[in-house]
Amino acid sequence: MNIQRIGIIMNGVTGRMGTNQHLLRSIKAIIDQGGIRVSDDLTLMPDPVLTGRSGSKLAALAKRAGVEKWTTDLESVMADPDYPVFFDASGTLFRARFVEMAVAAGKSVYCEKPTAVETSEALRLARLCEDAGLKNGVVQDKLWLPGLRKFKMIREQGFFGRILSVRGEFGYWVFTGHHTDQPAQRPSWNYRQEDGGGIIVDMLCHWRYVIDHLFGPVKAVSCTGAIHIPERIDEQGRPYACTADDSAYAMFECEDDVVCQFNSSWNTRVRRDDLLTMQVDGTHGSALVGLRKCWVQSLAETPRPVWNPDIDSPLDFYAGWQEVPDATHYDNAFKVQWELFLRHVALDEPFPYTLREGAKGVQLAELGLQSWRERRWLDVGDLEG
Repeated sequence: MNIQRIGIIMNGVTGRMGTNQHLLRSIKAIIDQGGIRVSDDLTLMPDPVLTGRSGSKLAALAKRAGVEKWTTDLESVMADPDYPVFFDASGTLFRARFVEMAVAAGKSVYCEKPTAVETSEALRLARLCEDAGLKNGVVQDKLWLPGLRKFKMIREQGFFGRILSVRGEFGYWVFTGHHTDQPAQRPSWNYRQEDGGGIIVDMLCHWRYVIDHLFGPVKAVSCTGAIHIPERIDEQGRPYACTADDSAYAMFECEDDVVCQFNSSWNTRVRRDDLLTMQVDGTHGSALVGLRKCWVQSLAETPRPVWNPDIDSPLDFYAGWQEVPDATHYDNAFKVQWELFLRHVALDEPFPYTLREGAKGVQLAELGLQSWRERRWLDVGDLEG
């Protein structure tokens, strides 16, 4: 058995998402399973080195993950040919400098979304990688969530007939930090526009690739944002003014006339099946898609309600829905994409989730912010350059 080592610089992974999803549940999990088995003769084995600003945080995280190597000297490890892959999970506004360093060092580049807060910058970073002939990718994890995979399976089997509309609800209550025993659970930069925060920049990047891949390319957007909570408490226990949107109410038109509506909020209490749900209605059937589960109701099983607000409904509207069973083993969504990217780097297998695709998400977010300011629908054109 030939084990091909792939050195990976993992930058900025001391944050919650970088630690849990990328390091522990993806790279460490791949190592623990014995690598990525390509064939009886070849296994790909990640070999990470952790980089960042805080030596104490890196040392503690490396010990927790069972990773031997870490350093605060990013430039030196960038110059090391034993690490051909660079991954970045730092703050959005720091992304450009790190990607530029990686391109100059000839690394394959993989990074979290959004890649920037402006379309022109996201495109510039994509072109840097393209012009240098470097493999590159952006995290689009929700495509591999079990609920969305089940939906895609039954859609491809023709369950829905013609899809008409999608109604998505995402979010949960995020504590402000003002109340004893209810500390804030998201970083304060998320609520400061000057630091790259805001739910429109965050979530419309997700909705772009979800809609494009599952319902059809987005052709127009109308979005209203809000700063519902004007003050929160930061990591030092001090109040600060929130300058970035904490809720977004957006509608999207697709090229095949599917209408999608997505509400995203960090100020809502959940009374639905999951933190993210999408109701998809078609001529022959409907689905309620969650993160891990998917429920369906066919045309033949659709009840015929009678409008009568004077009595409790005699129908149990949940009873006519059937859960789509697990068809396979569903691995962690981030891990699935990591394995695809590493196969792309080592074996040149296709990987369509590039930095240019990530720029499409930034484009939709930027148009969403413009739509909010101008209070109008905006067309989503092709990316230039």
